Amino acid sequence: MYKNYLKIAVRNLWKNKGFSFINIFGLAVGIAVCLMIMLFVIDELSFDKYNTKSDRIYRVDGDVKFGGTRFILAVAPDPMGPTLKKDYPEVEQYVRFRDRGGFRIKKDNENLQENKVIHVDSTLFDLFTLPVIAGDPATALREPNTVVITEKTARKYFSSTDVVGKTFIVNDTNNYKITAVIKDVPLQSHFNFDFFVSMSTIDESRQNNWLSNNFNTYILLKPGSTSKAFEPKLETVVNKYVGEQAQQFLNLNMAEFKKMGNFDNYSLTPLTKIHLHSDKVAELGVNGNLQYVYIFSAIGIFILLIACVNFMNLSTAQSSSRAKEVGVRKVLGSVKQNLISQFLAESIIISFIALIFAVIFTLFCLPYFNQLSGKEITLGLFSKSWLIPSLLLIVLVVGLLAGSYPAFYLSSFQPVSVLKGKLASGFKSGWFRSSLVIFQFAVSIILIVGTVIIYNQLNFIRSKKLGFDRDHVLVIKNTYALGSQAKPFKNELLNISGVQKLTMTGFLPTADYRSDSPLYTDATLDQKNAVSMQNWYVDENYVPTLNMEVAKGRNFSTEMLTDSTA
Repeated sequence: MYKNYLKIAVRNLWKNKGFSFINIFGLAVGIAVCLMIMLFVIDELSFDKYNTKSDRIYRVDGDVKFGGTRFILAVAPDPMGPTLKKDYPEVEQYVRFRDRGGFRIKKDNENLQENKVIHVDSTLFDLFTLPVIAGDPATALREPNTVVITEKTARKYFSSTDVVGKTFIVNDTNNYKITAVIKDVPLQSHFNFDFFVSMSTIDESRQNNWLSNNFNTYILLKPGSTSKAFEPKLETVVNKYVGEQAQQFLNLNMAEFKKMGNFDNYSLTPLTKIHLHSDKVAELGVNGNLQYVYIFSAIGIFILLIACVNFMNLSTAQSSSRAKEVGVRKVLGSVKQNLISQFLAESIIISFIALIFAVIFTLFCLPYFNQLSGKEITLGLFSKSWLIPSLLLIVLVVGLLAGSYPAFYLSSFQPVSVLKGKLASGFKSGWFRSSLVIFQFAVSIILIVGTVIIYNQLNFIRSKKLGFDRDHVLVIKNTYALGSQAKPFKNELLNISGVQKLTMTGFLPTADYRSDSPLYTDATLDQKNAVSMQNWYVDENYVPTLNMEVAKGRNFSTEMLTDSTA
């Protein structure tokens, strides 16, 4: 019986080539788009789950209000991690990350700038699953000026992974010893670094400063402990340690601090929720957004539904050409159930053929999709065990969904009326088909309107006045390395035709994490008048180079020596 269904389906597809092409192409495009969105969504949902202890790892986040400014932070004070492990038995281990910028590493006769550099505690491997290729993870980051590098970095500088014991020359002056090589950090990680430098290298990690938040701090809770039970204990830590330093340096106890409208709170964020649920100051990387996952999922489903509705409409519109076939089959003894099975089988076969073309479309479009989304998604047809069963399930669902209405519609014809030709004029009407057409157009219009809104929003972002002119401004990074040659370098640049203005500074008016300091309106250092602000050190050319408008007062001037303290 099924062999007969297959034979009839192939004959009908071949007989109606144009109809078959439109149906298969429409379904293939819908499945391809849905497949790419599915790969994107699964990629987003899989972040940080490669860690074997991911269900017990939490990041300590800060929520601080001081000087009229609130900071929602992904960082904590430097003693937070060690203190939690010392004071609370629920904390099995901790690790801190400190981002202090990149390195210039000497390779042969040139210096290469490396920006994926992070300082970490020696306990890194106790929390995160980072397979070691060479070296001892237990001791790799204990000593100062030691570094763990990724496999890609080892091959870049030494063309081999057998590099333990070798050294890097960093910033022309410092030697860093390679103590371990790890596999490249998975792309589905909320941090992605190539150089992990020993935390003991920097004195800042030992300052015991509870009033400064600069360290991304992660804790590993012991099995059986929960974040819900542990989180309230962070308030005790604040009252005990932050309160003591607030009294010492700010002449305020915690009660007075809070009475003035300030607060210093900390909470735990589960590791696997950082990528999609966290958008705080000083994140270790660019995170995603759960709303985007919902939006893209809905778009994928709607596009697949449009393809299915298109299949239904085309099938029912062609019903007149198959009406006599149905009539003859019923006269010869075919029951309605057999006819329904045949039409559903044809629909599933068309869906399966469409799937083959959809996979081909996906393979062709994935490089462009990755370029657009900033990812490196691969189809992995045979490497992902869940993919082929999922695709077959999609074929079955789409085949049944798209073929159900045509199957029941065509199989319901009365043979006598059909053979007399009395129903031919009525096949192309009906409220259900009209509803399908309305649904198809409505969803299409919604998607088009959404696309127009997004385009206008992006155009607004590009043309919005930001208070400075970013057009025709070239940024040359890391010129601090020039040292005493910075001024001659600046003069040489000004001699280049086309260079109108030039400024040298470490501060760009763009989004970045920088330390804030309280400023006071008078020498009494009254905390009620404190304002949390940033200090940017710039020269007299900064404002005119970026074409900023001075709202009041004047710009710096080289002719006025007092401007050195202005």
